[in-house]
Amino acid sequence: MAYTTVNKSSSFQNQVLYTGNSSARTISGVGFQPDFTWIKVRDGATAHFLFDVLRGPLYRIQSNSSNTSVSAANTLTAWNSDGFALGTENDTNNNTYSFVSWNWKAGTAVSGNTSGSGTYKTYTGSVNTTSGFSIIKYVGNGTAGHTIPHHLGTANIGSIFVKNLDSGSDYWYSYHKPLGATKTLILNETDAVGTNTMWNNTAPTSSVFSVGALSGSNSNNANYIAYCFAEKTGYSKFGSYTGNGNVNGNFIYTGFKPSFIIRKRTDDAAAWLMQDNKRPGSNRAVVDSLPTDQNVLRANDSSAEEYNNELDLLSNGFKLRADNSFGNSSGATYFYMAFGQSLVGTNNIPNNAR
Repeated sequence: MAYTTVNKSSSFQNQVLYTGNSSARTISGVGFQPDFTWIKVRDGATAHFLFDVLRGPLYRIQSNSSNTSVSAANTLTAWNSDGFALGTENDTNNNTYSFVSWNWKAGTAVSGNTSGSGTYKTYTGSVNTTSGFSIIKYVGNGTAGHTIPHHLGTANIGSIFVKNLDSGSDYWYSYHKPLGATKTLILNETDAVGTNTMWNNTAPTSSVFSVGALSGSNSNNANYIAYCFAEKTGYSKFGSYTGNGNVNGNFIYTGFKPSFIIRKRTDDAAAWLMQDNKRPGSNRAVVDSLPTDQNVLRANDSSAEEYNNELDLLSNGFKLRADNSFGNSSGATYFYMAFGQSLVGTNNIPNNAR
């Protein structure tokens, strides 16, 4: 079988928890210098804030909003070799509040011109082909068939999230391989999957992804950010499953122990559910015959972390444990993206042993 080329997943994607103190400070323990950092307060109703090296420190966008990219003083002020620096802003460093940061490494700079139909435009990027992640900042040309280099060297692109940085009326649009190139999910909304020409009805190739003429991904002369994820054996998995509405829910095989999972129901309106191995409840331990808390955040809204007890992170996948609509409605379809903890040679064969 194929083994992962990722020697240690936490060298490419990692979660760090911290408590705010309203003073300028450094957050360490990431394990690498991040190029993309996503921050959310856990115990308060505050927006999700996303920062990346192409837009630069201080420039934030929100996964739960269609707001434009803006500079916000005293938020994330810099990245360093083991994490990032924060200023005094409450949104990212409010005194005594609990925060989670999700971090990804890219690191190799790329630039050039787009291709395909219409006038070629400039782009810049930061790429990591080992872990299959790239950040691409490009300019739209308004012509269907415009193609954007992703630099990941594979057509096995699991997900792409795109935001028009100049427009507050354009939502976050996303491509997901299990849904196909005619379908779109909106990150900042609960909507079911939609059918449109956002991706020009064309699957990504080993070098580019395609966009149509819609303003969400390709308005002429507008600036866009794209976060691109390729599937890597033993490290990342992008798939779908059908819920069974039972506390003995389905086992979802990933081939590694997940450390971070995002899920979204696709056939009906539902939240984007975010769970990881650092916040309480990453496994359903039994205490006094009751499960421990299983906490969740929603990428599409600003709500605080919520108790939920319906997910186990196992050595080779995850197990659904709910008999309600929270990620396991009977007959409902769900998309997921998972990142893992495995080391080289530790991939597990599929089984339902848990």
